[in-house]
Amino acid sequence: MDLAHTRMSPQIRAEFELPLSLLRQRFGDRFTTGEAARMQHGHTLTWIPNQPPDAVIFPESAEEVSQIVTLCAEHRMPVIAYGAGSSLEGHLNAPFGGVCLDMSRMNRVLAINAEDMDCEVEAGITRKQLNAELRDTGLFFAVDPGADATLGGMAATRASGTNAVRYGTMRETVLNLTVVMADGRIVKTARRARKSSAGYDLTRLLIGSEGTLGIITALTVRLHALPESIVAAVCPFPSLKAACATATAAVQLGLGPARIELLDADAIRACNLHSKLSLAETPTLFLEFHGTQQATEEQVRRCEELAAGEGGGPFRSAAQTEERNRLWQARHDAYWAARALRPGASIMSTDVCVPVSRLAECVRETQDDIARLGLIAPILGHVGDGNFHVLPLIDVDNAEEIAKVRELNSALVQRALRLDGTCTGEHGIGSGKKAYLRDELGDAVEIMAAIKRSLDPLNILNPGKIF
Repeated sequence: MDLAHTRMSPQIRAEFELPLSLLRQRFGDRFTTGEAARMQHGHTLTWIPNQPPDAVIFPESAEEVSQIVTLCAEHRMPVIAYGAGSSLEGHLNAPFGGVCLDMSRMNRVLAINAEDMDCEVEAGITRKQLNAELRDTGLFFAVDPGADATLGGMAATRASGTNAVRYGTMRETVLNLTVVMADGRIVKTARRARKSSAGYDLTRLLIGSEGTLGIITALTVRLHALPESIVAAVCPFPSLKAACATATAAVQLGLGPARIELLDADAIRACNLHSKLSLAETPTLFLEFHGTQQATEEQVRRCEELAAGEGGGPFRSAAQTEERNRLWQARHDAYWAARALRPGASIMSTDVCVPVSRLAECVRETQDDIARLGLIAPILGHVGDGNFHVLPLIDVDNAEEIAKVRELNSALVQRALRLDGTCTGEHGIGSGKKAYLRDELGDAVEIMAAIKRSLDPLNILNPGKIF
């Protein structure tokens, strides 16, 4: 992992002058080589250095994306797709230069099929924009990674988030994709049928490929009925172990909560400061229940009993929309809130995922490492499916702190792998976790690399990522 706190030179690479000139002629004011725009589109929300592209283009159709990719292939110029910029592992950086395709103008809803409970959208639409479009249909798009990410970016990184324990991840949500391949061809990976046995599952191959196999321009996604009743709840616990045990029991007993989020004491303290809450600064579960009024009441009651059995409480529930939204906004703002614990520090956001039966063990040992290393590192996560995040706050100019965070991250990943988990539950590999992929998958990485060479022989699609 490269932790150098320096930026690559923002100078445009001379070998790309001709293709950039042709693209400028074609796209006019939708093409820019301005340094501020380029640095913005090489930006990451973590400490991985900014590596800006040579230019940023704002396409408005799959055909335009195809034209750009075709020209870039002729000149062997890299192409990096950009959604909302919320990726956390350096997915958007341009270590070899090239052009960044900002997909934000491709944000139309192409079709809503209410009877089939699906819709087709362009890749640049965000989850909040889509749900605003759906508000009169009685349906909603369920995947919620916290950030208002674009659906194309969410598919490219196989995103999940707070609702995944009930509604699944992008892997289960996407029915088909429209993709521009490395040679400029526009292909659809499937039809709208809910299942198919026709050929290889190209949809699943492209989901999670992080823009290295093709550029997603449109996708069809499953929708869900808005529940009759939604109840949120917050419950403090005497320890992380007790909170994890309650979350695990709720899943194993089939109580079906829509969300189960864990925040440790540091994360709660940060949320209190940032979101003006007054929660007890102790390990806490945030929960949400969806269903009929009778069903949600029963779920709340049984979860309250489980929490009490682990010493948790008081169990506070909220059915009013305003109060629910305030609680969940505080959870979604936890990344930004963490910065308040050490103003001026940078955050290294990392995540792992383990089988839920090993979750408490993994979290407890990680907390021990944080204490041993003397770090401030809030823990939070989607504990209903065994996924949690660690947010060490560091001074990137302090070599000793960098060494400690490296040690923490390595220990966290190796622990997750020892427990038969994964080095990343939802952030992806990007450039930040390349070092761990082979530890997790062994020779399977060679098969992935062979697929990459087959579909992108010139290595122009987001090069330097995953492998």
